[in-house]
Amino acid sequence: MTQLLYGFLLAVIVAFAAYRAHSLSTSGALAAVLIGTVIFGLGGWQWAVILLVFFISSSLLSRLFAKRKSSLNEKFDKGGQRDAGQVLANGGIAALFAGLHFFLPSASWPWLAFTASLAAVNADTWATELGVLNPTPPRLITTGHLVEKGTSGGISWGGTLAALAGAGLVAACAQLVRPGSGFLLTFSFTTLAGLLGAFFDSFLGATFQAIYTCPHCNKETERHPVHTCGTATTHLRGFKWLNNDLVNVGCALAGSLLGLAFLRMVG
Repeated sequence: MTQLLYGFLLAVIVAFAAYRAHSLSTSGALAAVLIGTVIFGLGGWQWAVILLVFFISSSLLSRLFAKRKSSLNEKFDKGGQRDAGQVLANGGIAALFAGLHFFLPSASWPWLAFTASLAAVNADTWATELGVLNPTPPRLITTGHLVEKGTSGGISWGGTLAALAGAGLVAACAQLVRPGSGFLLTFSFTTLAGLLGAFFDSFLGATFQAIYTCPHCNKETERHPVHTCGTATTHLRGFKWLNNDLVNVGCALAGSLLGLAFLRMVG
């Protein structure tokens, strides 16, 4: 109970600071308190460090490249401030494995799944934030056709390298705070799981995610029911229920499952 209380207090401090910095909306801050309390309180300081690495690095990138990304905001479902849906989508799977660790303290696999999950969402976030710097347009992951920057499912070499760096940062920090045998192997598998999780996110974005079109701007967008110009958007493709938040859940889940699969391969 003491650790849970400390976890709650730390989560409140971090969420309040992020709210004041305009990285989180009010609902996002409340969701961050919930996710942080579970991970900080049930996991412990090592788990807290990894969550903070993801949150701080992704928030800094969002702020640093906000101007570069502002021209693409018409495509994205939401703005720069993370709301409750985004926070839960990115951190919910990680919180699940932190909870499993509490009930299975001697098992090592919840930690690996936790780190691989955050490696995946960090990879996806870094690819989104830094991919806009790529000098050439991205290509759709399913067909290879050139698409506009910000298009769901679009990938580029710059974005891929950013995803690799984002996953590698989480994997390296995980090894530093909780070193064990097979450093290089575990680091490599966690990084790869994170990168592939980000690719799965792009695949869902190119195939099954709900995409709309603005008849006034003649542009594809994730926004619904109204585009940034104020025009009502119409459904173009994908499942209407599969929004970007659920795609991010798929990214996190794919990363964690791949991490566990790699563990089983070498276990």
